[in-house]
Amino acid sequence: MITVALPKGALLSDSIKILKSVGLDFSAFLDKNNRQLQIADPTNTAKGLLVRAQDVPVYVEYGQAELGIVGYDVLREKDPAVAHLADLKFGFCRMSVAVRQESSYRRSLELPLHARVASKFVYCAKEYFRQLDLPVEIIPLYGSVELGPITGMSEAIVDLVSTGRTLRENGLIEIDVLFESTARLIAHPMGYRLGKDNVRDLVAKLRETTV
Repeated sequence: MITVALPKGALLSDSIKILKSVGLDFSAFLDKNNRQLQIADPTNTAKGLLVRAQDVPVYVEYGQAELGIVGYDVLREKDPAVAHLADLKFGFCRMSVAVRQESSYRRSLELPLHARVASKFVYCAKEYFRQLDLPVEIIPLYGSVELGPITGMSEAIVDLVSTGRTLRENGLIEIDVLFESTARLIAHPMGYRLGKDNVRDLVAKLRETTV
């Protein structure tokens, strides 16, 4: 039986939709009255795990799931030891640097030396500013990072942006994009190489849906 780790949150509905297109039905996870975190597909050929998006690659890396669906942003932040198999082409968003609208900064390189940057994506933020050779202080925040510039705690933020509505409503604007992110199909490297439980057949079907 193949085990698939599915992400709670924004990617869940489309993840279930694409899996259903290849014969696996985990729609029960969408039922608000369902509290189960592990369910079997009606065909009893696969099992789904419902976990936090950040935990999907952990379950796959440690072999508790053969496959997982997760945003590219999570993979960039965690750099897990998993096989990257396919861009599933949904969940489009971007990792961006944003500042207050009234600030004078319009590019990341215009930020002052040792500026404070708030982000829940600490590794991505550090790497980005390291590549710019711009020393900054990264402030880890795991709630509403938009409050960083609003309260004056930071000059900028690094965060995921989809429509940009949250930024606009809080008086922030994007000034640079680090990278774009979509949902990705990942696998446990050994399990995929060995083709356990016909995992390769399932991967091939999922790849066909993205062509």
